[in-house]
Amino acid sequence: MRALFNYAKFLTAVQLLPALEGGEETLVGGQAVLEGVMMRSPHAWAIACRKPSGAVVTMSESLERPSEKHKWMGWPILRGVMTLGYAMKLGYQALRFSANVAIEEVMQGEGPGSNSTGSNSTKTEAAAPESGDRAKAAKISNWLAAVNIVISLAFFIFMYKYIPLLAATELKRWDPALGGQIVFNLVDGVIRLGFFLIFIWGVSMWKDIRRVYEYHGAEHKTVFAFENGDPLATSEVQKYSTYHPRCGTSFLMTVMLISIGFYMLIPFTTFWARFASRIVLLPIIAGVSYEIIRFAAKHRGSLFALMTSPGLWLQRITTQPPSDSQAECAIVALEQAMSLEKERGGELVIA
Repeated sequence: MRALFNYAKFLTAVQLLPALEGGEETLVGGQAVLEGVMMRSPHAWAIACRKPSGAVVTMSESLERPSEKHKWMGWPILRGVMTLGYAMKLGYQALRFSANVAIEEVMQGEGPGSNSTGSNSTKTEAAAPESGDRAKAAKISNWLAAVNIVISLAFFIFMYKYIPLLAATELKRWDPALGGQIVFNLVDGVIRLGFFLIFIWGVSMWKDIRRVYEYHGAEHKTVFAFENGDPLATSEVQKYSTYHPRCGTSFLMTVMLISIGFYMLIPFTTFWARFASRIVLLPIIAGVSYEIIRFAAKHRGSLFALMTSPGLWLQRITTQPPSDSQAECAIVALEQAMSLEKERGGELVIA
C-alpha cells in the first residue's frame, strides 16, 4: 500500500513537471522535486534532497547546452520547443532521483527525522553510486520511465485536448449559436483552462504535493536572490517573492491562452480534424509561448508582460512560502550547480 501511495505521489509530480520547471538554457533556473530542489545553470545541474532523517543528499553533473551542439536549436520558436523538451527530460531525471533517495532511506530502515533541521546542524552528503537495493530501485524506475511518459502524455492529450473539444462540440449541438469559429474556440478554451485550474488547485490539497509547492517557492526565492547578487544565505533568500516570471506555471498558462487564438485561425469544422490540429500545433504554440515568456521576463513593462500576469497569479497556488530548511535545499543545489559551472568555465547571463 505504501509503495502504491509513493508511486501515486511520484506520478502526480510528473504531471506537474511543466508547471514546476522554470528558466532557460542561458539563465539560472530550477525545479521543485520530492523533498528537494534541482537547480540548473547553462553547463551544470545539481539536486539537493532532504531525507526523513534530516540529512541533505546532493548530486551534480555537467551539461551541454543543446544550442551549442546544434546552432539551429537556438533559432526563435525552435529554441522554445528544444529547451522545453530538454528541461522536461532533465526534470524527470531529477524527480526520479528524489524518489530514489526516499526509497533508499526506507530500505536502509532509517526512521523519520526532523524536516526543519537548521543550517548549522544539517548534514550534507553526496549521493553514493548505485548498488544493491538502490540499483534495483533505479532499475525499476528506468523500466517505469517509459510507462510514466506514456501515461503523462496520454493524460495531457485526453484532459486538455480531447475532453474540452468533446464538451464544446456537445454544447454546439445543444445550442447552434456556439458553433461559430470564434465562439466555439472560446468555449473550448474556457473548458480547457477550467480543467487545468481545477487540477492545479485540487492536487494542492494533498499534503505531499503542497510540500512540493513549498520547495517550488524556495527555488524561486533562491533564483531571485542570485539574480540580484545577494548572498545565498537563508535570511537573504527568504526576503524575496515566490512569484517568478520565468516559472513553468506562467509558461503553461500562456500556452493555454495563446492556444485559443491559434485554434481560431484553423478552418476545420469536424471533430477529428480539430483534434488532430490541436496536437500538431502544440509544438508551435509552445515555441511562441516560450518567446513571449522570455521577452516578458526582460521587459517587465511591456504588453507581453501583461499577458503573462495570469501565470503569476496562478503561482499563488503552485508556489508556497518555504521553511528555512526548504530554502536551504535550494541554496545547496544552486551552490553546487554554480561550483560545477565555474569549473566548466561557463558564462551566465543574468536577466
